[in-house]
Amino acid sequence: MTEGSSSERPASAPAQAHDATIAYPGGLRARWRWAGSGQGRAVFALSEAGGSLEDLGPLVSPAFEELCRAELRMDGPGGSWTIRLASTIYDEPTGLLWDDAGLFVVRYGFTTYALESRSGAVRWTHRSASPLIAVLGSPRLPHVVVQSEIETFALEPDGTVGWRIAHSDVVAEAALVGGRLVLTSFGGQATALDPVTGRVAPGP
Repeated sequence: MTEGSSSERPASAPAQAHDATIAYPGGLRARWRWAGSGQGRAVFALSEAGGSLEDLGPLVSPAFEELCRAELRMDGPGGSWTIRLASTIYDEPTGLLWDDAGLFVVRYGFTTYALESRSGAVRWTHRSASPLIAVLGSPRLPHVVVQSEIETFALEPDGTVGWRIAHSDVVAEAALVGGRLVLTSFGGQATALDPVTGRVAPGP
């Protein structure tokens, strides 16, 4: 599994669209564009022609055009596809290629999207109660680990929740380090979990 890079969210939405191009294994190239509330026109101004196009904004809100918007264009050996997303908060979208499941998993706002990596078709979505900060995966895991500000949960290939853990403090960072899921709270406290089971990992 390969995840795109991410950066800290700014305190307020910028007035212009941002973009990033990231290469993934298997000859896949993703082009991301995103912006703040009401900036959909700026995000979509440079949309590339060709391939399928689907707007998933209605999955978030009937008023999706007024929200923060993002666009993902994927080019690969199987063709090209584009999806458009919406979020109630400003966020920089990131994606993770889940090779074994044939999925490209996207984190944006409160929602995780599992898309078929060759076609962009939506396999499933999952909405969190708090903003998402990371989607993590490894070839050694049977699921992806999704981290929000107040909970951690494992999502199986069919979208079901394998396990879920709530946290008493807000999580600021999450990373897979040495076979452990290391969470750092806003207060600076670090917690290590077993990413397979979600249980607290034993000490060294």
